[in-house]
Amino acid sequence: MLDEIRDKVASIRERVVKFRREIHRHPELSGREEKTSSFVAGVLEDNDIEVKTGVGGYGVVGLLRGGVGVNTMALRADMDALPIQEQSGTGYSSEVRGVMHACGHDVHTAILMGTAIVLSRLRDRLPGNVKFIFQPSEESSVGGAKKMIEDGALEDPAPSAIAALHCYPELEVGRIGHRAGIMTASSDTLTIKIKGRSGHASRPHQAVDAIHVASMVINAVHHIVSRRTDPLHHAVISIGVIKGGTAPNIISDHVEMKGTVRTLDPVMRRKMPKIIEQTVKGITMGSGAEYEFRYSFGSPSVVNDKEMDELVRRCAVEVVGEENTIEMPDPLLGSEDFAYFAERIPGAFFRLGTSNREKGITYPLHNPKFDVDEDALSIGMTLMSLLTFRYLEGREG
Repeated sequence: MLDEIRDKVASIRERVVKFRREIHRHPELSGREEKTSSFVAGVLEDNDIEVKTGVGGYGVVGLLRGGVGVNTMALRADMDALPIQEQSGTGYSSEVRGVMHACGHDVHTAILMGTAIVLSRLRDRLPGNVKFIFQPSEESSVGGAKKMIEDGALEDPAPSAIAALHCYPELEVGRIGHRAGIMTASSDTLTIKIKGRSGHASRPHQAVDAIHVASMVINAVHHIVSRRTDPLHHAVISIGVIKGGTAPNIISDHVEMKGTVRTLDPVMRRKMPKIIEQTVKGITMGSGAEYEFRYSFGSPSVVNDKEMDELVRRCAVEVVGEENTIEMPDPLLGSEDFAYFAERIPGAFFRLGTSNREKGITYPLHNPKFDVDEDALSIGMTLMSLLTFRYLEGREG
């Protein structure tokens, strides 16, 4: 079966590379994936795959009914891009100003489209059904995965397992990273508004400088991880947005900050809002300022099913060799709303090596110069296709 899959993948490789570049040229932000969704649906329909659109927003669900067997496996890819101005300099750079596929979702989508084509050409021997879930809004706090689930993505028929991959430039192309148990951190967001009292920049004693208070709040919040959390329970707090002030000679009376909190331990996760607000309250009260604090729980940690991870490992060994199948020793503090799928059914979320030092493809995710070695597309399609066959064969047995 692996040889047949490889042949099918090789026959469509250039087509899938074109898919990826087309999506890369025309990136769409979270919740706006209209053209990408339409493109995906068209390719699935052209390959006689049943299609539902508008699932949880611009989500697309394709259903391939196999020739034998009644069990169903799901495969998922995310479609949205990031608000980043591309600087990669490639011939297929983003044509949309300020928007870029800097996290590889164009790669994920193209690989799953290719996998759908490969499996459709083997449908007569496919021992079950396959659901192809193309998800919007992974990069936002909206929760694209959650919305798709609420809209029936895991129903009619209900898959008994799900798998997804993610670009990983820390691994060279040709390598696969996997891990059982916790794979990623939870991701929550916070908003802090500092309310001071404006005044003339030459008379700070007559005002309450919200910018100065905000700077102390940021320093204090960042010290929470080093002094108020258990060092064995990893956590990260990062402030990504700060807005305040109107003119250089006016002491600002307001600042708004937004940030993210990542944790691996669920007990620590529940404690973080109280700890952070205590810190903010202490700084602002001591400075004569006031504050507003909002905390929103987002995606939980991705927890990989042990048996599914083992299946990924075995299939990866077949595809890239044991020496290139890497068991990742630690979880990653990045987040993924694939977690919502993996909470419902056994899931496997694994890493696809995409960098190539010899080609100068080394930039990390969310970097304006991020790119991938497109050889990773064939590896991803091959592994996803083999994983599907092996899983469904096991269910039939």
